Amino acid sequence: MLIRGVTQILEVCYKSGVRVVTIYAFSIENFKRSRFEVDALMNLAKLKLEQLSQHGELLQRYGASIRILGQRELVKPDVLKAIDKAMELTKDNGDAILNVCFPYTSRDEITTAVRGCVEDWSKPLVVDVAALQEKQRAFSETHITHNIRSRHLSTKAAKIRAHSPSSTENSDAEGSLTTSSSATTLQPSTPSERLFQSTEGGKLKKDHEYPDPERITQATLDEHMFTAGMPPLELLVRTSGVERLSDFMLWQSHQNTEVVFLDCLWPEFDLWTFLPVLVEWQWRRRKEGEGKGDRLLASSSSRKSR
Repeated sequence: MLIRGVTQILEVCYKSGVRVVTIYAFSIENFKRSRFEVDALMNLAKLKLEQLSQHGELLQRYGASIRILGQRELVKPDVLKAIDKAMELTKDNGDAILNVCFPYTSRDEITTAVRGCVEDWSKPLVVDVAALQEKQRAFSETHITHNIRSRHLSTKAAKIRAHSPSSTENSDAEGSLTTSSSATTLQPSTPSERLFQSTEGGKLKKDHEYPDPERITQATLDEHMFTAGMPPLELLVRTSGVERLSDFMLWQSHQNTEVVFLDCLWPEFDLWTFLPVLVEWQWRRRKEGEGKGDRLLASSSSRKSR
């Protein structure tokens, strides 16, 4: 797609209320191609990113920021430099988003999200000292248990002193029990308290206790996706005349996502091809009474290995 076509489509989307546009620029599967093809696609992506940066006035006008979704470590250094430059120019914009998937596959995104969840759920629980002290206030279970135990020991000590056969033995017993009671008072730890070990920064680490995996939900995985914090996927446009998703936005697709297949190649996909799709989609949404969508995704099979 020519850069002019991209900018025209972006402007129409932002004017129509579509706030997030995602373009499938490079698949991880493309690395299975020959070295010559991979280098050519990388150089093409670098050129397009540089051209997009030169049209920064459009992104600034609509407050759009560029985000790269994918595995940065797979990108060549010179291309990575172009990526960082494009992102830096728009980092302060927050009204709209242009996502460029590069290099990306949906399976890799899901795998990365699951890996992130496992890492988070493999860390011992950490609690704030102030919060822990609040829980251990006068009427907390820990404090009440400790008081009952101390009173029980004191009563037992008094009974032993009363039945002591001699004052010497009584005195010894008193000293012994007093020492035991004092030790209990100075070390009021309970099994739950002994699970904690102090760490830096006023935090306590709870040993041998980890977050409950039952608390992992769909929202948990959403937070670990590349698209975390973005609105739901409403419309997906697939070019090249094939009817498949090509490992693109599988997690983000839901029961209300509309998928449109177009019989045109990615370089031919321009504003006049896209406008009928956008108008018809918005008309259906209004007819259904569901209002406008927030997100559009357009994929390119010309850069996807087959």
